[in-house]
Amino acid sequence: MNLRPIFAADDAVVVGASTGGVAALQSFVAGLPPNLPAAVLIVMHIGNHDSILPSLMARNSRLPVRHARDGDVLEPGRILVAPPDFHLVVRRDPGDGGQRRVVLSRGARENHARPAIDPLFRSAAAAYGPRAIGVILTGMLDDGTAGLQAIKACGGKAIVQVPEEAQAPDMPESAIRNVAVDRVLPVADIGPALERMLDDNLAAARGQRREVPDWVNLENRLMTETADVETLSQIGAPSTFTCPECHGTLWEIRGTTPTRFRCHTGHAFTERHLCAEQGEAVEASLWSAVRALSEKEKLLRQMADSAISAGYAETAGDYLAQAAAVQRDGEVLRRLLVSTEATEQPA
Repeated sequence: MNLRPIFAADDAVVVGASTGGVAALQSFVAGLPPNLPAAVLIVMHIGNHDSILPSLMARNSRLPVRHARDGDVLEPGRILVAPPDFHLVVRRDPGDGGQRRVVLSRGARENHARPAIDPLFRSAAAAYGPRAIGVILTGMLDDGTAGLQAIKACGGKAIVQVPEEAQAPDMPESAIRNVAVDRVLPVADIGPALERMLDDNLAAARGQRREVPDWVNLENRLMTETADVETLSQIGAPSTFTCPECHGTLWEIRGTTPTRFRCHTGHAFTERHLCAEQGEAVEASLWSAVRALSEKEKLLRQMADSAISAGYAETAGDYLAQAAAVQRDGEVLRRLLVSTEATEQPA
């Protein structure tokens, strides 16, 4: 039996990555010292797919790495990774000396991701206050920006990978554009910087507390609760848009940059993620229309064959003319879709 005592982590480093994240995370953990006095929690956008991310990082890490388990006590010098299809969030036990524990949640997806970065960062902001450090690495769009804002609002620190080094610079660029970032560094330099920040910058925060903003607490609650109109009205106003996940009304969150939206079931989007989701929905609908037109053409030609067999040549001609028109419509729509996809390919 393992009787090793558990020491709670008074400091936490939370890390978010997406496209290009495997290599970036391997470099990041390689730079962490073996005596790091903070818990490390990592979210990478992996969706509902089998993941060997902890074992890949363990090859480069001097710290133990594994998937997080529900109820884990957060300990210094240990790296926990969000498992597939679960949000990784932090909860603090009641009381001033309460331990911080892992909660794995199948809550609504945020920015079309589960696990998502924002829920981890927001929960760490509330649980650790000035003793949380958020790190944003490579990734598309802007998940993690709102979570980094929560960390800063609670007195914590923010580090961002140099965008020019990132395989996908969107997430670092969004963080730099919208958050008062403390450090912008190459991945290989983040580990040593963290060690200095934990020793120097966070030393001043020991014993200090900062009130958690209402919006952080409320959005953390929405990970486990279905919001009603009164709850959403505390942080936003109804928009003209519908949720691409559940088709409910989206509420625009007040005073956020970038603009963000939430629905009453908990789905959340930045405006860029919402635009991307709407684009995918439109494309799916158009491909459905192409399929329907193809099936209609085949049915009309089958009806023409039946009419010819029955001796109704004029009726068969009408069916064939309709089939030709439907075929033209389908070809126009298909060409439009294919040409649009080609122009949207990255350079």
